[in-house]
Amino acid sequence: MYQQISSNKRRTWLLLLCFVALTWLLAYLIGKALGSPDLLFLIGICSLLYATYGYFGGSKLALAVNGARQVQKADDPRLWRTVENLAITDGLPMPKVYIMDDPAPNAFATGRNPNTSVVCATTGLLQIMDDNELQGVIAHELGHIKNYDIRVNTLAFVLVGVIALVADFFLKFTFFGGEREENSQFAWLALVAAVLAPIAATLLQLAISRRREYLADATGVLTTRYPEGLVSALQKLENVNTATRRQNTSTAHMFFVNPLRGHSITNLFSTHPPIEDRIKALQEMKF
Repeated sequence: MYQQISSNKRRTWLLLLCFVALTWLLAYLIGKALGSPDLLFLIGICSLLYATYGYFGGSKLALAVNGARQVQKADDPRLWRTVENLAITDGLPMPKVYIMDDPAPNAFATGRNPNTSVVCATTGLLQIMDDNELQGVIAHELGHIKNYDIRVNTLAFVLVGVIALVADFFLKFTFFGGEREENSQFAWLALVAAVLAPIAATLLQLAISRRREYLADATGVLTTRYPEGLVSALQKLENVNTATRRQNTSTAHMFFVNPLRGHSITNLFSTHPPIEDRIKALQEMKF
């Protein structure tokens, strides 16, 4: 199990390094094509501002767009006690507890750090899970908090946004603003990069999201010492509709299982690894 956790962390940071390299390469090629060597600096400033906004405002926005409401212990003692007991076990501050009024069984966690963390479950999840299964799901979500996954996912989301904005700027400049003759040798290369880079960035973001799901599964099981609870919860979710009524692609990666309608043609475009793969990974883990 500890080897699985270490492996997931290493792969995540490798993917983030690829992300940064892709951003730098795109900025370099466009800067050369436009004859603007200062473009790297400008992209860095924009990335910092965008990251700051996402870091401080992302959690509130995620809760708002999904229609989550905060609850106290008296509102749902079972959920509250589950979160509280597992937070104590993990040595984490008590997160705020939210509920989504949605029949789709799902859950998510958000927050900049453990001191500002939030755990949210749908009414559908609370209805179909027994106590052991609910503990497995909540332990998974606390694993995201413990591993600072929200920070990692926010960084990935920011980089995707920056790459998309830079690529869009260059494409519009090329088609409507013309190009500089002295840098024409870079123009076609930059044009191809501007088309392909946002696609590659999205694939990297999805890969990071999937790696963090495996990591949260392993961390959650390490907390409960009862992998059967999480495995049973995942098995239940294989046979039900987990798509939430409020569809939002920007927060889909935060959920326990995929909350979007429909299925991708390929797993490359999924925010979550296949449930059967997660079950298999859990069953192969040894303490």
